Amino acid sequence: MPTSRRFSLAATLSAAVLATLASPATWAAGNEIRIAHVYSKTGPLEAYGKQTQTGFMMGLEYATGGTMTVAGKKLVVIEKDDQGKPDVGKGLLAAAYGDDKADIAVGPSSSGVALALLPVAEEYKKILLVEPAVADAITGDKWNKYIFRTGRNSSQDAISNAVAMDKPGVNIAMLAQDYAFGRDGVKAFKEALKTAKIVHEEYLPPNTTDFTAGIQRLVDALKDKPGRKVIEVVWAGGTPPYNALAAQELQKRYGIEVATGGNILPAMASYKNFPGMEGATYYYFGIPKNPANEWLVANHYKKFQNPPDFFTAGGMSAAIAIVEALKKTNGDVDTNKLIKTMEGMSFDTPKGKMTFRKEDHQAMQSMYHFKVKVDPAFPWGVPELVSEIKPEQMAVPIRNKR
Repeated sequence: MPTSRRFSLAATLSAAVLATLASPATWAAGNEIRIAHVYSKTGPLEAYGKQTQTGFMMGLEYATGGTMTVAGKKLVVIEKDDQGKPDVGKGLLAAAYGDDKADIAVGPSSSGVALALLPVAEEYKKILLVEPAVADAITGDKWNKYIFRTGRNSSQDAISNAVAMDKPGVNIAMLAQDYAFGRDGVKAFKEALKTAKIVHEEYLPPNTTDFTAGIQRLVDALKDKPGRKVIEVVWAGGTPPYNALAAQELQKRYGIEVATGGNILPAMASYKNFPGMEGATYYYFGIPKNPANEWLVANHYKKFQNPPDFFTAGGMSAAIAIVEALKKTNGDVDTNKLIKTMEGMSFDTPKGKMTFRKEDHQAMQSMYHFKVKVDPAFPWGVPELVSEIKPEQMAVPIRNKR
């Protein structure tokens, strides 16, 4: 680890706390850069929001060498809890830009909330860096020039997962949540397939806990099909369907497999029921080999005694992107200068290099084709790397109307 990265976590985290809790009375005009972080502190995606916040603060620490400053200006983080509710998030972002004088905003956790925030960023002419909301529409038909995204989009998820599933003779039934994340995910997955066939789409409410009827419809659509039969799951938050699927012993009874993408570690505990399951993931702490990820894993273990998770890496990536942009503008927070700077900008993250595509400000990034291994040393199914799917291997559509 470079010497510049070796510093006291306690000192820098104390600085982070002070930055987060700064009151209007402590504002030093022109000597602060104010960043609003709108995320789900509470609500159905609370686990995602907490990881993002942890990763974001660690990312600021990493990217500033522990100083929490850029060009002599203190980074002040203003936290807002959108509770996973679009109307709440919309009001909070407006207050952050208007009342709190935020120079830039980050978040949110939910795709539904993110879609409500996009016009607020446009109204206030301030950048919103989306992390980790996934829906394609965010950098697609609902996009505006003030929106950047470090998080992956549904197309990146879908195209990478299609690598594992898109083979001749494969019949796929989709199981997804009935909101923007799920429907965008299924749409993008279908578009990415070239040879496999979608035979059914099952959409269930995001808060579903009883999957009996939905699974039966999936089984009915697949059981008599010739060739390989797969249920592809697109799910985030709430109660994941994996335990319910495992309880049905679908492989044994009908020859039906289950496939899905990566997820947070607690959700991946149920992956142990599906040894050999293939998919593609945005991040798993044991896969990327680069200095940023090595720092994140080492320091996360040091502070929390456990590894960083799916959205922790995303939060860190967002923080690095902001700091790198501010370094390039020498701390100037003028929105137009930041937009010009960030368009086409590359930066190093725990996933390796990301680049903001000029056309829609979506971060082009690697994904990871995995196969699940059951290892008694881990309480979750371990996604072992099959291959890195690099940005140039994914023809991610440009969906905006720019």
